[in-house]
Amino acid sequence: MHFKNFDRTLFFATLAILFIGLLTLYSASREYRSQDIIFRQVFWMIFGIAVLFVILRVDYQRIVSLSYVLYGITLLFLVMVLFSGRARGGAHRWISLGFFNLQPSELAKITLILALSSYASVRRSDVTKISFFCKAFLLAIPAFLLILIEPDLGTALLLVPVTLAMLYIAGVNIMHILGAILLGLASFPVFWHFLKGYQRQRLFVFINPNIDPLGSGYTIIQSKIAVGSGGLFGKGWLAGTQNQLNFLPERHTDFIFSVVGEEWGFIGALLLILLYALIVYRGIKIIETTPDTCGKLIATGLVTLFTLQVLINIGMTIGFLPVVGLTLPLISYGGSSLITTLLCIGLLLNIGMRRPLF
Repeated sequence: MHFKNFDRTLFFATLAILFIGLLTLYSASREYRSQDIIFRQVFWMIFGIAVLFVILRVDYQRIVSLSYVLYGITLLFLVMVLFSGRARGGAHRWISLGFFNLQPSELAKITLILALSSYASVRRSDVTKISFFCKAFLLAIPAFLLILIEPDLGTALLLVPVTLAMLYIAGVNIMHILGAILLGLASFPVFWHFLKGYQRQRLFVFINPNIDPLGSGYTIIQSKIAVGSGGLFGKGWLAGTQNQLNFLPERHTDFIFSVVGEEWGFIGALLLILLYALIVYRGIKIIETTPDTCGKLIATGLVTLFTLQVLINIGMTIGFLPVVGLTLPLISYGGSSLITTLLCIGLLLNIGMRRPLF
């Protein structure tokens, strides 16, 4: 193992975001038994960092050799969710393990990336064929459909650009990718027919939140008020009115960036975004300097996944994107999300550490 290639910038940027997350979560959860929530988040954080260092000790090629098995187990978990999963807000997304509620859709993001990288690296000679492209999508479809049925539209749709980005880096014909995108856009009327009522309402509210200001539009209206009221320097930690007076729902999970904007203002939000950008930048450097095709594809999938989740979450809290229920990485409350994100960081560091020394 080449410890000289350990990316300290990537690692310490991750720790900095985790620290900001704890401060923000404490403020956001004062109405929700904050000590209990913070204790759980700290426990998951310590466990996630331990998992990160365990991942560093194992050559990622050995993990890739088990990719199909891991992906198959994840698909089994997703099937179990549909029949015996815990329901929240009408969605079945969690499996109770007694001390922990596992969200298999979070694991599916990583295991699909591993499976796709294994498939593409083994079949490099067929990469320009349409059959290669179709089989890659067939590999992703089971996870996409099972997550969509839960329903978890945001996570399911997130798998599509991740798959396309990996296939592009693998060398797939760009016309095949453009054709898939056009086909997806053309199928939107059919897709619309299968959306649930609340999902359609979210799209209507995205266009005009005031059509249902006390219902579906309430959260996004309050979120924009919170972010806008923070001004340049914010109202101060624990001093955000939308947060502390309980006007903002889901502020410790999907809408936690609103708390950052209100209490730390534009400067605080910009600092957080720059830390995220630093992680993405270091991830891109790992992609560029990794000669191994499999490692390059895994890093591409992880960086794309991380980047999109940050952009979508922040975009929906400020009204630029529809609300799709994606958490803010390393900040939002939740064990599955936190641990899988740290697992992603661990895999990125792992790939970077095993590059040739220059």
